Amino acid sequence: MEVRINENWKIPLKKVFEMDFFKQLASFVRYEYQNHLVFPPGKEIFNCFDHCPLESVKVVILGQDPYHGPGQAHGLSFSVKPGIPFPPSLLNIMKEIKEDIGTAMPPNGDLTRWADQGVFLLNATLTVRANQAGSHQNKGWEIFTDEVIQIINSHREHVVFMLWGAYAQKKAELIDSKKHLILKAPHPSPLSAYRGFLGCRHFSQANTYLKEKGIEPIYW
Repeated sequence: MEVRINENWKIPLKKVFEMDFFKQLASFVRYEYQNHLVFPPGKEIFNCFDHCPLESVKVVILGQDPYHGPGQAHGLSFSVKPGIPFPPSLLNIMKEIKEDIGTAMPPNGDLTRWADQGVFLLNATLTVRANQAGSHQNKGWEIFTDEVIQIINSHREHVVFMLWGAYAQKKAELIDSKKHLILKAPHPSPLSAYRGFLGCRHFSQANTYLKEKGIEPIYW
């Protein structure tokens, strides 16, 4: 697997790319793309890195797995390309934004506009076999993305980490709460959104914090 990733990220990640686990992961991913239908398209695996250089990261939103249906995943957690219907979790995210800060429902679910403002949309696992949720879990991606979280934690200050659901909330132990703001809520999935994601007000809280630190807020 040729690592096509923003130059800005290559230096802090250089040691990670040289670790044995990553070499094994790269071999696995290369085999999967050669022998199965895998999402997202290979050139979009590191999309969140390409749109959001390390020095630009203001907010981290952590997902778990890429979407495994055709045409959905494009390397940004929770995001889908224009023309693809809103998945249920993303629809709940948009409902919460509308309720929280009054932003109207956007015409599509493409969150590239967030990424370009400094919202780092990271999935814990960056690839998945078509129609097989979780098929690339426990192959090394989680080790890689934990390293990424720790790089953001150590290299940046005043980043807002939005941790939705039990899986994402475990990552709080990698984050220095004295340097950063950690926001926790249930997952926006329809199975759990009504247990506290809807009404969490994370988007207004994030912007208030950023403004207090003299950082340009996000236009959600």
